[in-house]
Amino acid sequence: MPDTTVLQHATLIDGTGAVPVDDATIVIMNGRIEAAGPAGSVAIPEGVTVRDLTGAHVIPGLMDANIHLVSARTPDTLLEYEGRYDQLAHEAAELALKYGLTTVFDTWGPAASLVAARDAINAGERIGSRFFCAGNIIGLDGPMSQDFFKTGLTFEPATIKRINDHWEYGCGTRLVQLTIDQIGEAIADYIDATGVDFIKYAASDHRTEGFLLFSEQAQRRIVEVCHEKGRLVQAHTTTVESLRMEVEAGADLLQHPDQTGETPIPEKLMAEIVEKQLPCMALMVTEDYLGWLDGARPDYGRSRRTAQQNQRAFIEQGARVLLTTDAFAYGQRVKNHAGFRPGILEDTVPDMPTQIGRGHFLWIKAAWELGLAPMEILRSATAYIAEAYGKEDHYGTVTPGKIADLVILDADPLAAPENYGRIREVIKDGVAVDRDALGADRLLADDPGEYRPR
Repeated sequence: MPDTTVLQHATLIDGTGAVPVDDATIVIMNGRIEAAGPAGSVAIPEGVTVRDLTGAHVIPGLMDANIHLVSARTPDTLLEYEGRYDQLAHEAAELALKYGLTTVFDTWGPAASLVAARDAINAGERIGSRFFCAGNIIGLDGPMSQDFFKTGLTFEPATIKRINDHWEYGCGTRLVQLTIDQIGEAIADYIDATGVDFIKYAASDHRTEGFLLFSEQAQRRIVEVCHEKGRLVQAHTTTVESLRMEVEAGADLLQHPDQTGETPIPEKLMAEIVEKQLPCMALMVTEDYLGWLDGARPDYGRSRRTAQQNQRAFIEQGARVLLTTDAFAYGQRVKNHAGFRPGILEDTVPDMPTQIGRGHFLWIKAAWELGLAPMEILRSATAYIAEAYGKEDHYGTVTPGKIADLVILDADPLAAPENYGRIREVIKDGVAVDRDALGADRLLADDPGEYRPR
């Protein structure tokens, strides 16, 4: 007999945009949604487990379009956990699942370690958020480089190269010296060698200067090769010009397109993004966080205020925005490291947005503050992400045939953003998750705890 569970008497918000069903019945069979709809319209098989969820709200499993599961960011942690980066990915995936993220997309990290962790979770050997990964950002060097953490002369070159090679796979900054055809060949080799799910390349640098890395012709070739290999492609952009080049190159998704320094997105480019309905992974942050930045880091605050202006334009003009946090499973060793983003990751920072297990709730709060409609917020955190990454046949909505990924809440998420944090239960692949067991044995990360607004 099929493994079947029936959920009754909850309010169902299925992620399609349909009006919530106040007294719903959901049939889960062999890990998928067999049926979902108003009580009385859904047949309940005999001899199955039936659960009464009176007073609860059921939504699709939440997603994050831009996350990073390997949280070793400093030289000491990179060296200590060398050979165990997959364990850090498992740790972060557990914490993500604990707080309702059933599917996430890792857009920067060591490909081999991430693929190993991905496959272990998919095989049922480990428990955690389902995830898809890109590995390294094409065109950037590894974590012990000028692109991420400047190590100076502290370490011997062989050590730095060994760590960075685990990220780069021959696709670091050396690519900018190659011909267009050679760039294409390198990326094809990278995809074949790593087995990553999608590609992210650097249209601009990661050193705060905003220099362009690849020519327009090179970016078009990158996109062509990715599509030939059956991979979706996105770019790291930090300026208006790098964003324009990414759009014209034909990228499938726009990674943090709201981040354009202190220059807002021009009307013409904004109109093109909206017209094409290009998915925009916007890094929305709360007013409390922005207010803190204005005082503590006014230089960074100015660029974030420009990003907020772009975000408002996305919302007002009807762009497709996706929940994205750029979060890591940070722990105290990284948060308080004097050489790594000092002062902006500490626990005293109000609504610090880049902590796995907490950042997605803060994104929802920020989107609410910016005026994104409540139903659109829910879809931006579920169905729209699945569609953007080509996973809509399996995930993103509570509809027949989809994988049974659900979050059961004790309050209505359409009534207030903080209600997303009132998690009663998480179901992944049709199975209720033991949330108390997740993140119990941690290596490096902090568990942020249940979300309760300040």
